[in-house]
Amino acid sequence: MPSSGLQAPWLTIIGLGEDGLSGLGDEAKRCIASATTIFGGARHLELAVSLITGEGHVWASPFERSVDAIVALRGAPVVVLASGDPFFFGVGVTLVRRIDPSEMRVLPFPSSFSLGAAKLGWALQDTATVSLHGRPVDLIRPHLHPGARILALTSDAEGPAALAALLVESGFGSSVLTVLEALGGPDERVTRHVAARFSQSDINTLNICAVEVVADKGARVLTLANGLDDALFEHDGQITKREIRALTLSALAPRRGELLWDIGAGSGSIAIEWMLSDPSMRAVAIEASEERVARIGRNASRFGVPGLAVVHGAAPDGLSGLPRPDVIFIGGGGSGDGVMEAAMAALPEGGRLVANAVTTEMEAVLLASHARFGGTLIRIDIARASPVGSMTGWRPAMPVTQWSWIKEQKTSERK
Repeated sequence: MPSSGLQAPWLTIIGLGEDGLSGLGDEAKRCIASATTIFGGARHLELAVSLITGEGHVWASPFERSVDAIVALRGAPVVVLASGDPFFFGVGVTLVRRIDPSEMRVLPFPSSFSLGAAKLGWALQDTATVSLHGRPVDLIRPHLHPGARILALTSDAEGPAALAALLVESGFGSSVLTVLEALGGPDERVTRHVAARFSQSDINTLNICAVEVVADKGARVLTLANGLDDALFEHDGQITKREIRALTLSALAPRRGELLWDIGAGSGSIAIEWMLSDPSMRAVAIEASEERVARIGRNASRFGVPGLAVVHGAAPDGLSGLPRPDVIFIGGGGSGDGVMEAAMAALPEGGRLVANAVTTEMEAVLLASHARFGGTLIRIDIARASPVGSMTGWRPAMPVTQWSWIKEQKTSERK
C-alpha cells in the first residue's frame, strides 16, 4: 500500500511528447536538471539527455524491479519520464499503487488520444478510445458499430496491419483506417487507407490508428443489448438461448468491477455478455469439457473479451483456489452433489446467485433451495413461430426454472 508519511513531493513524473524538451515547460525542465536519479525508456532518456545531470536508468525487465528501485529512493529527488499523460494507460497508474499521490508531482503531456483527436478534428468525448499496447487487438471488437469513430493505440509497427486484418475478418473492410505516426515530432506522418486495401509498410513503431467504422453486409456487430444472437457464438447446442440469456443477465444485475463465476459455462455466453456490459467486469468460466473449454476461449476472443478466465474442471472441485466471486451463475452441471452448497459458501455477504434449470433433476435442486433459503423463483416459457406445413405455428422451447438468491449475513433455512 502507498505510504502517506511524506507530504513534500520527491517524485516528479513528467510526460514527454515526440518533440522532446521543446514541448516542456520551465518547471519540467528544472525538475529534470535538478534530479539526482532519472528513470525512463531509452527513447525518453535520449530526448532529455541535454538536461540530465543525475544518474539515468532505463526501465528494467521485469518492470517491477524499477518500481522497487524508485520506492527505495523515497525522499531523494527522482524524476520519471513517461510518454504523454502518465495516468492514461501510463506508468503513473503503476507507481501510484506503491507511492502516495501526495509524494508525487505530475506534469503530464497530451496523450496520444488527445493528439490524434486534435489532428483529425474529432470530438474526443464522442470517440471510443482503446489501448491495444501490449494487449490483444480483439479488444476493439465491441466498439465496431456502424458510424463509430475509434482511436486505438497500438504496440508496434505491425499493429495497424493487424487491426486492418481484424476489420476485414469481422465484416468492416470498408472502414477508413488512418495511421498517425510519431505525432508532434519531426517524423510525424498521417496516412489514410481503406481497411480492405491496407498495404502500408515501414510504419513508425509509435503510432495510433483512427477508425471510421463502415459495416459491410453481414458485419459482426455486437449490439449493446443483452441477449446477443445465438448464431454469433460457436457452440454445440450447450448454450443459454438468447431470450433466456437476456433475462438471466438482468437477474445477475452486473455492477462495475464485479467478478462472476459461470459454473457449467458451455459456450461461455453468460460470462461473455457479463464482461461486455462494462470494461471493468471480470469473469471465470468453469467447464468440465476440454472441447468446450477451447470453444469458450475462441468465443471470448471473437467477442472482444480475451480477459475471460477459463477453468477446465467440474464443480465443486473445480472451484477450489479461484478468486472469491461477487456473483455466481449456475447453468449446466449444477445438479451434481455439492455444487449448490459450494457456490453458496463461496459468496460473500451480499453476493448474488442465479441458477437456471431445464432438467427435472436440476429443477428439484432449485425447488429445494428456494424452500430452504428463500429468494426468487420464476418459470420462463418461450415459444417460437415456425412452419407447420404451409402455415405457421408456435413451437414451445423447453421451459426454464430460474432461482435468484442474495446471501445474507448469516445464511439460514426458512422457518
